[in-house]
Amino acid sequence: MRLGHRLLPVVLLAFVAATLAVPASATPASATAERAPRVIAREVAFDVANTSEALLRCPSDQEMYGVRGRLVGPERDVLGRGGPLRVNVLVHDAGTGGWFWNLRRHPRYDYATQLARQGETSLVLDRLGYDGSPLPNGRATCLDAQAHMLHQVVQRLRSGRYDFTKGRTTTPHASHVVVQAHGVGGAIAQLEAGRFDDIDGLVLMSWAGTHLSDLALRQAEQQSAACLQGSGYAPYGPSAAQYRALLFTSAPAAVQQTAVRRRNPTPCGDVTSLASVVLSSALTAGRVEAPVLLLSGSRDARVHNQAAQAAATFTSSEKVTARVLAGAGSALPLERSAPRTRRLVLQWLRGL
Repeated sequence: MRLGHRLLPVVLLAFVAATLAVPASATPASATAERAPRVIAREVAFDVANTSEALLRCPSDQEMYGVRGRLVGPERDVLGRGGPLRVNVLVHDAGTGGWFWNLRRHPRYDYATQLARQGETSLVLDRLGYDGSPLPNGRATCLDAQAHMLHQVVQRLRSGRYDFTKGRTTTPHASHVVVQAHGVGGAIAQLEAGRFDDIDGLVLMSWAGTHLSDLALRQAEQQSAACLQGSGYAPYGPSAAQYRALLFTSAPAAVQQTAVRRRNPTPCGDVTSLASVVLSSALTAGRVEAPVLLLSGSRDARVHNQAAQAAATFTSSEKVTARVLAGAGSALPLERSAPRTRRLVLQWLRGL
């Protein structure tokens, strides 16, 4: 018995030392799974009407179309098993496409997947006239109609009235919808938010309304001229070098090369309606009541006005946050500062 009493402290010390020596990698699998959920992506389709809601309607053909996208998020949420769900609708710029937000070839810059690893679910849209949402006649739509189609997508997300393109699983419905938009996508998103007041948050990246740079104005003029002479689509950036100059400052060369390969021409209906929608979105900014996050790069070649100045136009929003990313160009999710862009967005989302 005396020997047992002498050994007990030694045994206890050995046990404590062994416990402290367990490496961090030995964390239980369940805890690890909670930190990094399994991410999946599913193709989805929305039936929407290509119609304009403006008093002075821009030309659209009033037809029904299938707008495609990808739900990217934790498996339980994408398959509708995770309870109340927030969906981030990601709206792309002119000349890019849904790939801008979901660049799978470059995982570090795959915005939707990186957000999904932090528990967020995103709808990566191809707007009508881009990639998975083809439009034979690029003159048959316009930016005001794009805003109305975005509104229809938001409503269908809330009700679950859309479809997976493969399989029979019931699509999840969103209890909260946040719209995140880049470039001209910001005009579409801002107009939708001000006109319909049906979202829970608005993130605008590299959008400054009427404060466009001389370079951006020249690009708009070049596209307008191409639309007068060509078919129904106009290139965004007449050359690969000019395309890069419009979007990038610090993005890795490989990312820029992928973007150039995947760039899309712009529907001419969007080109010719740009001026009127810029004005309409500016007039409706004061009607946006949802919280707003504005992000801009300090070296964005397309805008004069930075986020802090643009924030002053959202006079009815319950909360407006503005941040400028030092050294970044326009394509914030693809620039070298992309991790900081995501951190700012995630921090803001967690405060909603």
